[in-house]
Parts: sequence; structure tokens; C-alpha cells
Amino acid sequence: MNTALILAGGIGTRLGADVPKQYIEVNNRPIIAYCMDTFFDSDSVDAVWIVADVSWQEYIHEQIEQQANKQKFYGFSEPGKNRQLSIWNGLNDMQEYAGEEDLVIIHDAARPCLSKELLASCIGAADAHDGVLPVLPMKDTVYYSNDGKKISRLLSRSNVLAGQAPEVFRFGRYMEANRILFPEEILKINGSTEPAVLAGMDIVTIPGDEKNYKITTQEDLNRFCEEMRIQGLRHMHCMQSMI
Repeated sequence: MNTALILAGGIGTRLGADVPKQYIEVNNRPIIAYCMDTFFDSDSVDAVWIVADVSWQEYIHEQIEQQANKQKFYGFSEPGKNRQLSIWNGLNDMQEYAGEEDLVIIHDAARPCLSKELLASCIGAADAHDGVLPVLPMKDTVYYSNDGKKISRLLSRSNVLAGQAPEVFRFGRYMEANRILFPEEILKINGSTEPAVLAGMDIVTIPGDEKNYKITTQEDLNRFCEEMRIQGLRHMHCMQSMI
């Protein structure tokens, strides 16, 4: 069984909005709904699990009810103190049905532009590995600073990659990779793939997608709104052409 674990527990403070960014409505739909579309519509995803604060779960459920394959929804987990603990809460709750060799597909609710093609590539690449991470090459010159103020050295762009989502892992091995980090080390984790790497899991990278950006800043939100506006205009033009 392949289960999508959507993380929607963040508060999105960097955007400065009144509500967490994943619940901002664009064209009368919250951002998380666009994210859910890809997973509910995918033939490669059997179940969807969502990490979200209790105060938002009813609202999310209203969005799920509009999905054609709403039976894929299996349940909610509550957020943890940090992103990785939110993932752990989801993994822990999923244990009742997830098998050791099943796949967990971790994705951010604030990445609404995930394509079916990238999702399928991530899942397909996991056949021969413990996990998959989509990445983008670095375009800018990359420097390292010991103190965050002065340049210490130049890094080779060919050795530095920008990680995206979804991140796909074998459920049993990834669960154990996180379990051994308790109680202190898990609080220091900065990325979903880090526990897998620390545990020596076989993680492969595949090409990511520039369009699969995470909405973090106002500029990101503006970009998404404009893309949805153009998409809406194209849809209207198509409908008019059919009349």
C-alpha cells in the first residue's frame, strides 16, 4: 500500500497571513486542496493521511468530500513540536494498516503544484531503493560560512542539491530510522530525508520540477495566484470553444 502523508500543521509565519498559508484560499479553494488533488487522483496512491491541527480538521474534511476518490482518506494526526515530530505522529498512527515494505509519500500542503508525472516518478524509483528524493541543481554560486557572517569557502555546485517533495520511503525502515532518534536528536532534524540518511538507508535522487515550489513568501503566493488566474482563463476559453 502506498500512503501519502500530507503535512498541514505549520503556522506559516513567514507569509504574515491571518491564517496558515496552506489554508489561504485561491479561486475559492484552499491551497491544501490543490495539493490533495494530485494524491487523490493518482492511481499509484492507495491512501491519504493528513497531519493538521484539530481546529482545521473539519475544514479539511469539507475539502476531502469534494474529491472523486474521497474513500482514499484514512485519517488525521495532530502536529508535533517540529516538522519531524509531525511526521512521526503520522507514521505512528499509520502503523495500524501500513506494512514494513509499504511506501509512505511525505509532502507539504504548501506545495500545491505537484504534477502527476513527478509523483509517479518518485514512486517508481522507490522500487529498487529504500527511498527517493526529488532534487534541483543549484544555479547560483554557493558559499559556506562558519559563522553566517564571513565567507569560509566556496562549495562546488555539482555537489550541492536543493531537495523537494514528495519524499518517498519504505515505511518500516523509515519508521525505525526516526524511532532511534528519540528523545533528543529528532528535535534537531531539518529535513525528512535526514533520518533516513543517518540510518544508512539507500536513498536515491531523481530530477525535481521547478514548478513544484513551496509557498513560503508573499512572492510565492503571488506566483501561484497568477498561475491559477491564467489556468482559469484557459479553462474559460476552452469551455467557450466547446459551445
